[in-house]
Amino acid sequence: MTIKSFAGAALCVLALCLTAQAQEKGAAGAKKEPVMDEKQKAAMEAWQKASTPGPQHQKLADMAGTWEVTIKSFEGGGEPQVSTGKASRKMIMGGRFLQEEYAGTYMGQPFNGMGFTGYDNIMKRFTMVWLDSMGTGVMVGNGEMDPAGKVLTSSMTYSDALTGKQALVRQVMKKESKDAETFEMYGPGPDGKEVRMMEMTYKRVK
Repeated sequence: MTIKSFAGAALCVLALCLTAQAQEKGAAGAKKEPVMDEKQKAAMEAWQKASTPGPQHQKLADMAGTWEVTIKSFEGGGEPQVSTGKASRKMIMGGRFLQEEYAGTYMGQPFNGMGFTGYDNIMKRFTMVWLDSMGTGVMVGNGEMDPAGKVLTSSMTYSDALTGKQALVRQVMKKESKDAETFEMYGPGPDGKEVRMMEMTYKRVK
């Protein structure tokens, strides 16, 4: 759902509510409890269902906390470059989105990033946004979690500085235990075939 369609849907529901309220005002302007017809009730129920956090959001809430992170970068071939940092995660927007703030180093340089992960009740998919200090673009994507709730696989698009075009990466987040996760990123290599670009190991500290 785009921002425009999301806002439009919200305005429609608001308009239905205001109409119901207006219909219930007496001659003296006294406000009564709003009475909605079946169409209005259905619209309100659909909107409430779509906006209410569910089991998938609880899975995101389980990932909140402070984590120590080790990054292995496989770009360029040879032995991986190792970096470290710390990730702080918390649920925002009434338990609807997981916000992650990352601070550390990457390939010998200071590195900061911020990401948001949610679950779209309408599209039935997890959604992601990521931005960091190594670029001016924004990575966006979506994915699915396995039935056991331990593996989240997603696809993300980003602006590729080498080609000047949008590129695609595949990400796999694995919940190894309550306090341990691994994150892997795959993208096209020089020959166009998929290669592992990065591996991140998360260890919860609190």
